[in-house]
Amino acid sequence: MDSSADGRVVWITGAGSGIGRATAIEAATAGWRVALTGRRAPALDETVAAVQEAGGAALVLPGDATSDDVIRASLDRITATWGRLDALVLAAGLNAPERRWADHDPATFDEIVRVNLTGPAHLVTAALPLLRASHGVVVFVSSYAAWAFNPIAGVAYSASKAGLSALSRTLNAQEAASGVRSCHLCPGDVNTDFLGHRPQVPSDDARAAMLQPSDVARSVRFVLEAPTHVRFDELVVSPVSQT
Repeated sequence: MDSSADGRVVWITGAGSGIGRATAIEAATAGWRVALTGRRAPALDETVAAVQEAGGAALVLPGDATSDDVIRASLDRITATWGRLDALVLAAGLNAPERRWADHDPATFDEIVRVNLTGPAHLVTAALPLLRASHGVVVFVSSYAAWAFNPIAGVAYSASKAGLSALSRTLNAQEAASGVRSCHLCPGDVNTDFLGHRPQVPSDDARAAMLQPSDVARSVRFVLEAPTHVRFDELVVSPVSQT
């Protein structure tokens, strides 16, 4: 295990699979202690096993990361267990196959925005006192579609992920004096279960050409381990095949 993280604590949402799980493993390998939130307890257990195999310590915080009650209870457990919080990686996300104005519905729109944008805003607000104390860093796992408009990404998804850019930029503008740093991370196509939400699910060959979750996780680690005087405002990571 790399001891460079010196026992620092990162809280990861969407930790049951994909980018969230890969980030947990990568962070544990680097010596971070990881707090894990997701809605599916069995999936979180698999992430914990992978973290422990990597030599890391994990704290399971199951539940809906958009719930204010879950957020408060999770922060209480993190502080009671480890006494600090040094980073947030907000990797929970949602989309739907119905992505056009002609076929999407307001209820689904609201749910996607709640998961992708409103939930992260509430979580950062609650965690800010701890992040100020640690000169912490926030990584908003966003999307290539938030950096370069993609007409097939979906009405709600595009709007919510673009909104993360504003959250990150305002956080950097207003909390710099506190030493808090934020990164709007925009991955291109990533081979995760999330692809099942597409109207046309990619083939195995198409998936093989995409980024893998571990590729994005290494990018997250790069941001987390930057010196405290260094900030990556926005980071775009894409496969060579991205168009």
